[in-house]
Amino acid sequence: MALRLRTPMPEISGITEWVNGEITKEELQGKPVLVHFWSISCHMCKESLPEVNQIREEYPQLVVVGIHMPRSEKDLEIAPVKETIKQYELKHPQGIDNSYSVVDAFENEYVPAFYLFDEEGKLRHRSAGAKALSLLKGPMKRILDEG
Repeated sequence: MALRLRTPMPEISGITEWVNGEITKEELQGKPVLVHFWSISCHMCKESLPEVNQIREEYPQLVVVGIHMPRSEKDLEIAPVKETIKQYELKHPQGIDNSYSVVDAFENEYVPAFYLFDEEGKLRHRSAGAKALSLLKGPMKRILDEG
């Protein structure tokens, strides 16, 4: 069961390792936030990473946080995840969630998956799969225009 719309952002804690700086829910208060779940073994995820970077650059008022969600035993290896973060120039905070702490808190089952929170920390949009990014654009613009 996925997070319901208008629910508060869950805690972002229990991360195995952070890359590009650690982030907490408290630090995100008062800002629009996009939480992006992805996996190194997901081809569709890797295809979406350049567009995630473009969103981060185009909308600097939006805080983007990546969460790596392992889908297999091999995905638990941290070095290849870090290499992928470097290769795709993911400059925003990346949480490697090998214990599934954030994955479980968000009740997330899919990659790629996107959770968009408004400045009040309430979930305003969620989408997953191939069309997730295109479904995100309208709600993202509305939230950023409100702020």
